[in-house]
Amino acid sequence: CGLSDWNVDEISFEAWVSDLETVVDHVGLERFALMGISQGGAVAIEYAVRHPERVSHLVLCGAYARGAAKRGRASLEEFEALVTLTRQGWGRNNPAYRQVFTSRFIPGASSEQMDWVNELQRISTSVENATRIMNVYGNIDVLDRLAQVAAPTLVLHSRDEVVVPVEEGRRVASLIPNARFVTLDSANHAPLEDEPAWQHLLSEVRLFLGTERDDGSDALPQSAVEVERPNLLPPAAPKGTVTILFTDIEGSTAMTERLGDVRAQSVLRVHNTIIREQVAANEGFEVKSQGDGFMVAFSSARLALECAIRIQQSVAAHNADNRDEPIRVRIGLHTGEAIREDEDFFGKNVILAARIASVARGEQILVSSLLKALVESSGEFQFGEAREVELKGLAGVHQVFEVNLP
Repeated sequence: CGLSDWNVDEISFEAWVSDLETVVDHVGLERFALMGISQGGAVAIEYAVRHPERVSHLVLCGAYARGAAKRGRASLEEFEALVTLTRQGWGRNNPAYRQVFTSRFIPGASSEQMDWVNELQRISTSVENATRIMNVYGNIDVLDRLAQVAAPTLVLHSRDEVVVPVEEGRRVASLIPNARFVTLDSANHAPLEDEPAWQHLLSEVRLFLGTERDDGSDALPQSAVEVERPNLLPPAAPKGTVTILFTDIEGSTAMTERLGDVRAQSVLRVHNTIIREQVAANEGFEVKSQGDGFMVAFSSARLALECAIRIQQSVAAHNADNRDEPIRVRIGLHTGEAIREDEDFFGKNVILAARIASVARGEQILVSSLLKALVESSGEFQFGEAREVELKGLAGVHQVFEVNLP
């Protein structure tokens, strides 16, 4: 972004893609793995679409398909404020202005690391070029190119970063065919080498590319990584105590009628990515996907409830940027003995969990009285008043409780 030459006639997205094409041609690469970080992710996506025969693997980290100016009014206003701040303060000797950017990009950095990045910003480009660059990457939009990516793709994103919200990374992964999405436990836009997220990133990339680990051992095949799921019960046990979670998109049929099959499927992919990310993060076992919903089993009631809460929070974050077409997910959970056969679960307690989900509303989590009793002593979760309901096919009246989202 400026270290090579300050006097550049054209600063544009097309110029960045052309730069990449020129370098690849000059080096003489025929087929290679391509990694794009931050705005470089969109450049890598565009290159992969234009040159599918050359890109063997695509790795995206902290990437996005639409710039901050394209993500809605709130994002646009924040972006415009940052451009103004850049124009007024970038070239000053006082690093306070540049510190705003450094703190956003690497909040977990040491004071020495922050000082280094502050100075790097000052010497790397002029205030004029900095604002030109910002205006280009803020207006990037390659959403319509994602479905055309043919290369196997790994998308990595820091869970708690603020520069590019994790929902943007999730959107990229949901729209690239068969892409794998991995969240990194970090608040830094790019993980720092002294935090665990950096080793996680390296491990995921090495597994994806099929290269060796640091200890020289062979990496696991990617197929083994993707199909690996936790065993909830000893292999010989035919039944056991599990917590069953059901999700369902409220009004999914009406949504399909309203949007049409193609757009509705795009929304569904976002939903599926959110669910699967949180299931994996909370050690859940995806039993089955039912079109617009999931059945998931957990060995821990606490992890199951934490997963449900994280799902609703992630969906709410997605909806904040997509007010015209929000996703409304309802979730129900119950804990009990279940029969396990061929990686599926059966029995009355499974039915009870499904029925609890069916009486929930969109954006709501309902749990059985038993599950509430199991987790409430920890003090981690808050519940509403008991609600008595009749559940289809089950005798009597049942108590359910709404989970109060933090």
